[in-house]
Amino acid sequence: MKRIESFLIKEETLHNVMKLKTMVKQDDALAVLMFGSPDPDAVASCMALQELLRQTAGLTKCIFAATEPVVRQQNIEFIRAMKVDIQLLNKVDIRSYRVIAIVDAQPTFFGAALQGIQPQIVFDHHPCTTVWHAELADVRENYGALSTMMTEYLLAAKVRIPKKLYTALLYGIKADTNNFERDVILEDISAYYLNFARANRQLIRRIELNQVPERFLKYFDIAYHNRRRYRDRIMCFLGRVESVDVCVQLADSYLRIVDISYVIVAGIVKERLVIIFRGDGYRQDCGAIAQKAFGNYGTAGGHRSAARVEIPIDTIREVIGNDISQEAMDRFLMQRLRGKRNQTNQAK
Repeated sequence: MKRIESFLIKEETLHNVMKLKTMVKQDDALAVLMFGSPDPDAVASCMALQELLRQTAGLTKCIFAATEPVVRQQNIEFIRAMKVDIQLLNKVDIRSYRVIAIVDAQPTFFGAALQGIQPQIVFDHHPCTTVWHAELADVRENYGALSTMMTEYLLAAKVRIPKKLYTALLYGIKADTNNFERDVILEDISAYYLNFARANRQLIRRIELNQVPERFLKYFDIAYHNRRRYRDRIMCFLGRVESVDVCVQLADSYLRIVDISYVIVAGIVKERLVIIFRGDGYRQDCGAIAQKAFGNYGTAGGHRSAARVEIPIDTIREVIGNDISQEAMDRFLMQRLRGKRNQTNQAK
């Protein structure tokens, strides 16, 4: 285990830890911000930063804030188990916190939500697409999970890591790499092994088993009666649903059906059509399919085995008329998917 710890401690990280200690004063106030609905990797990284600064500098107060509420049931269970309190950013006076950190995101993601405040600290592993500045910015695009990088920071700072934090970091790596189905590097594997050896793995299993709220069962019935199967693909439109997580849970479940290589589940969430793609990652590239079929209508993209599309409902109405019935939506989805396939065949 000592060899793994030594491998994970880098000169760059040691230098940044020293810089962190000079930036944060004794009894300081820290706000850690997340973009979107908090996921395990972001939450675990927030916990790691708080613990590092609490032990090395001391904090009078610390708050975690996100731009959106927690939606996915597994994430709710995880946050509850970690006993973490996350506030909505628009309900927090972040100007009352001297130190502002952004975790698992970048300043430009937030738009006007930062109210003109310039964060001093940024930790992320997403690509940098626009120019921004922070006094301490560590963005490692090749890392599969930010929890890996935060594990390195804790080791470099030589702080005592509580078992709960080992557990959070382990789950953060598992979740963001999709159990290593996505691209990872040796550091991700090493950090996973280190946290695995010291985490409460039984707690993680309990969290992972608590995926589907009982109230979602009605959507499984809707999906069963409205499913469309075409060879190795299943598609269904659910109508209006209470959250995106409904579509995610159904897509994950339908991918387990024999001889199905990819699944498309769509639903209307508030004023958006959300389309979730899930695949085995072998026969089809979900991200490419989503982009080619729906990229002209809204935001679309993702990984080979998972992708997501969001289209304003007003755009859908313009395309197919004011009819958003089951039949009309089925027809729209099929036309776009067939159009994508025909374009691909013509290109060949």
